[in-house]
Amino acid sequence: MAVETMSMGTDHSSALILTSGASGRVRALFSMRELKRLFTIIHSLILFLLLPFRFVLWQGKMGAVVIRDEKQESKVRAAPQILVKKRNMISVSPPSVPAAELAIRRVLEDEGGDGSYVRDYSLFTTKRGDTLFTQSWSPLSLNHRGLVVLLHGLNEHSGRYNDFAKQLNANGFKVYGIDWIGHGGSDGLHAYVPSLDYAVDDLKSFLDKVLTENPGLPCFCIGHSTGGAIILKAMLDPKIESRVSGIALTSPAVGVQPSHPIFTVLAPIVAFLLPRYQLSAANKEGVQVSRDPQALITKYSDPLVFTGSIRVRTGYEILRIASHLQQNLNKVKVPFLVMHGTADTVTDPNASKRLYEEASSSDKSMKLFEGLLHDLLFEPEREVIAESF
Repeated sequence: MAVETMSMGTDHSSALILTSGASGRVRALFSMRELKRLFTIIHSLILFLLLPFRFVLWQGKMGAVVIRDEKQESKVRAAPQILVKKRNMISVSPPSVPAAELAIRRVLEDEGGDGSYVRDYSLFTTKRGDTLFTQSWSPLSLNHRGLVVLLHGLNEHSGRYNDFAKQLNANGFKVYGIDWIGHGGSDGLHAYVPSLDYAVDDLKSFLDKVLTENPGLPCFCIGHSTGGAIILKAMLDPKIESRVSGIALTSPAVGVQPSHPIFTVLAPIVAFLLPRYQLSAANKEGVQVSRDPQALITKYSDPLVFTGSIRVRTGYEILRIASHLQQNLNKVKVPFLVMHGTADTVTDPNASKRLYEEASSSDKSMKLFEGLLHDLLFEPEREVIAESF
């Protein structure tokens, strides 16, 4: 067991203030301005729902007979959808279908750089019938040391870790990445997560596929932010934990808190009533996630990265999985390395400390990077971070 604090440069003079990943921004999930707007909407919604009952009651008092047309009442204005043919099946997908085409094109245009690796993609169908975009990076050497499954953070996608995957290839690891539901090239409304349990179950199924295709090789998982939380929850399943040799987490979303305790009570209610509602206060005006201006420009100019306001249900799901993990940290048994920047204001470094202290794993390590922010693998010190795995 080891705890290491590493001092890094803390010059923030050139930092560009933009938000990110788990930073859709969960802390801004319910600002006072947004709270007032939500109360107004909820109040109007409640009045709207109660109106038919008031009408029936009034008609009853007048001695009238009221006949309801259920078909008429069930009409809901649906968002435009695109019919997409996928090999031997036809499914209805949201207008974000071009995102899958873009993700595929990026893989096909990557010709292997210096010829030391092969990049490929595949479409993975979940038990729910959703199609998820996955990709792989394989070193040409046949003597693979092991497998690595990468899981990205909120609002981003697996392709952002292309450079890091190649570094892992150079060290002999075959790498897989998966875009979870509503992200990157996968099915779903962009950045809308109806349940993070979907992502947990999808990871379990994908791990089974990867391990079946590569028998005998040790498998490791690396997850960033919410991706780290998804991996941790999957590892609470003994059947999955027994098949994974270890995990590494960067800035895991183990500790994410709203700005006021009352919002924890309101979040499930609003998430149920208005799951896809976007909070404008959660856009690009809050936290810093990297001190590298060019890394931020690259990120936020990427059409596969969601830069809009966080959706209520998505934010609630992050709060929910973080709460679940905090209540079950002592059940974590898998060997792990957790890394966090001490200046991270998106996810709590102290929660990573709690994970290290309370986990039952006999093989565990923690590295704290002094002055670094949330997106560790996109900080100026990314090379140092990558060598820490």
